[in-house]
Amino acid sequence: MESEDGDSQSTLQNPSDGGRRRMPTTSKEGEQEAKPKVVVIMGPTGSGKSKLAIDLASHFPIEIINADSMQVYHGLDVLTNKVPLHEQNGVPHHLLGTISPNVEFTAKDFRDCAIPLINDILSRNCLPVIVGGTNYYIQALVSPFLLDDTTESLDESPMDEHLGDEQNDLTLEFGRNDFNKYHYLKELDPVAANRVHPHDNRKINQYLNLYARSGILPSKLYQGKAAENWGRIDNCRFDYCFICVDAAIPVLDQFVGQRVDSMINAGLLSEVYEIFKPHAVYTRGLRQAIGVREFEGFLRLYLLQSRIDKANECCEMVSAKNGEMLKDNAREILFSSSDDNELKNVLAEAIEKVKLNTRRLVRRQKRRLSRLRTLFGWNIQYVDSTESISSKSNESWAAQVVGPAVEIITSFLRADSSSVCDGVGNKLMERNLWTQYVCKACSDRVLRGAHEWEQHKLGRSHRKRLSSIRKSQGANRSAVSND
Repeated sequence: MESEDGDSQSTLQNPSDGGRRRMPTTSKEGEQEAKPKVVVIMGPTGSGKSKLAIDLASHFPIEIINADSMQVYHGLDVLTNKVPLHEQNGVPHHLLGTISPNVEFTAKDFRDCAIPLINDILSRNCLPVIVGGTNYYIQALVSPFLLDDTTESLDESPMDEHLGDEQNDLTLEFGRNDFNKYHYLKELDPVAANRVHPHDNRKINQYLNLYARSGILPSKLYQGKAAENWGRIDNCRFDYCFICVDAAIPVLDQFVGQRVDSMINAGLLSEVYEIFKPHAVYTRGLRQAIGVREFEGFLRLYLLQSRIDKANECCEMVSAKNGEMLKDNAREILFSSSDDNELKNVLAEAIEKVKLNTRRLVRRQKRRLSRLRTLFGWNIQYVDSTESISSKSNESWAAQVVGPAVEIITSFLRADSSSVCDGVGNKLMERNLWTQYVCKACSDRVLRGAHEWEQHKLGRSHRKRLSSIRKSQGANRSAVSND
């Protein structure tokens, strides 16, 4: 594309009207009009997504839309790792700490908020950059399935990109515990029950909730229009450039562990104390965040001991002082010389749970990104932050993360054709995701769909188990023959 003076145009090629009027291409007659361009930065937690987005502002006129399902809420800034204002470097951030912590901000809510924001950003001739590790938010934005108003009440993905845990509101209605609810689902909808593990209480509750709301069997919904469309991005309203900031799992594991320790020192416990309620529901709003539920046992014990120690003081005064003192008290408790200190042991165990659950989150995020590529052909371009994280080197970050990302985006902005999909088939029904496979070698592990089963068989852990079983069987045969 050239400007009026004939020079190659290197500025943004987004229309100034925010996409209300499509910008026509200059190629052959009958070709589709060009769509406004949007950059999406994805990746597992701790990989450096937010940092990259801010650094891109040195190269492009950008505004950032947060797509992290916990950072959208007001509060828990330390725990949710929101970018502090002084580190945003003047780059506008949207949907960052703006939602009430007590409401459920679904993927549909995100989509409905993000689209007008994108149009506003485009109208200022800036580049919208969506940043976040919540893949179902991004999938809701780009997939035509959730853009279909006739299905707007369906807030769950058939690809396991769930919208957060559902509140267990069926216990009274069905009068069943978790074990019996699975068997009820099996009687009600054997196809759906075959798709979930018997101990996956969250998914079981979601399926039963869905049936209670709609009266339609979950398998019927997900094998119909949802299964055909969810994840498809060949007809979305914007032209998306997907960049994944990724790093090796051992490096991310170490980094997120260190980050949890830093959060404790920065006052994480004081934040959690402010929203603490004994036996609260941790399946809606901000309380879903990793690091809230895990500290419930510690905070109950801490409050109990504090009130015993200060029995003569007003409980409200004790409560207020406890919140102010927790930041310093946490360090004192953790570094207590007594190994018999119950409070120390409970706190240390809670911190390890936060680290463990964060490591599990990293793996889930990686798996889901892989599925978006392999099942739907998302053209996700990767930049590797492993070395910069492990070495803490700004030079490595600039050379291996920022530089490649700038090149990807520059090429994307100059291209007329859509960069969304790389041509991999995306007919979900043909992949038979509703077939359940059980791996006997791996302790009856349940896999869903042929793709997941094939990936599992290629995994290192599975192959090692098979090798061990073969060796054991060979030894047994040798022993029998010798006898």
